[in-house]
Amino acid sequence: MWAFLGSDTLFFGTLIATHLVYRGRGTGIHEEIFDIPITSVSTFVLLMSSLAMVLALAGFQQGRIGSGRFWLAATALLGSVFIGFQMFEFTEFALHGLTPRSNLFGSTLFIMTGFHGTHVAVGVLWLWSLFFGSFKGKIHQGNSLEVEIAGLYWHFVDLVWIVIFGVVYLVGAYGADERVSNGAHSLASLVGLV
Repeated sequence: MWAFLGSDTLFFGTLIATHLVYRGRGTGIHEEIFDIPITSVSTFVLLMSSLAMVLALAGFQQGRIGSGRFWLAATALLGSVFIGFQMFEFTEFALHGLTPRSNLFGSTLFIMTGFHGTHVAVGVLWLWSLFFGSFKGKIHQGNSLEVEIAGLYWHFVDLVWIVIFGVVYLVGAYGADERVSNGAHSLASLVGLV
């Protein structure tokens, strides 16, 4: 699992870097389309799913199977809610004219967030398989490592979203990168480099 997560880190790092390189290029809709309050709520939902995952693992490790099941289901449901938010966001983007074919910004944004959403969907399916497997006796205190491995994957997916939300949504929407480059230019002027 650690090797997979390492390779997935490189994969998402490449997607994020590609988006950042191409985000200002081309004409059309860019960051002004972001609805930060809605995306903040979906981010909060995903973060709460990580807490639920921790509680699920604790339940199974302590032999409280009912509690573990409850929190596994809660994690899967919160992940599904996040996917619902993402589908809503994609629909809103399309209604405002931003699609993968609109410009490079749209292409890289949809690919990056779409792959993340796919990872969340895979995680949701995995969590449901653990949930139903626990009723057949396949998941119990003795093999809680199965839940722990799924938890590693789930926390990784959450961490990737935090990076995407912070770097792509917040920095992009509020133009912090422009303020930093303007500040750097002013500093360079002050020191006589420009």
